[in-house]
Amino acid sequence: MEEEYVRAHLYISGRVQGVFFRSNMRRVAQENGVKGWVMNLPDGRVEAVLEGPKDAVLKVIKWARRGPPLAYVTDLQVIWEKYKGEFKDFKIRYY
Repeated sequence: MEEEYVRAHLYISGRVQGVFFRSNMRRVAQENGVKGWVMNLPDGRVEAVLEGPKDAVLKVIKWARRGPPLAYVTDLQVIWEKYKGEFKDFKIRYY
């Protein structure tokens, strides 16, 4: 059976900036073979785009519901998009 590749666009709310959310998400994504990016937004949220095998992307989304130890996630919005395969790795972007 062929592996399904997916793309998820995340918006994470709560205490998610200044708590190493981006660097930890990059590590979790890389450990799971997920590509894309993550960045802080001016309104205090974190935005991310994840691409990869569906099970791997779901693992990163599950991690994002909690985040790193100092984070407090109040909301996680997931928008499923068409897989594009446009990323070579997982980067931290800057607004």
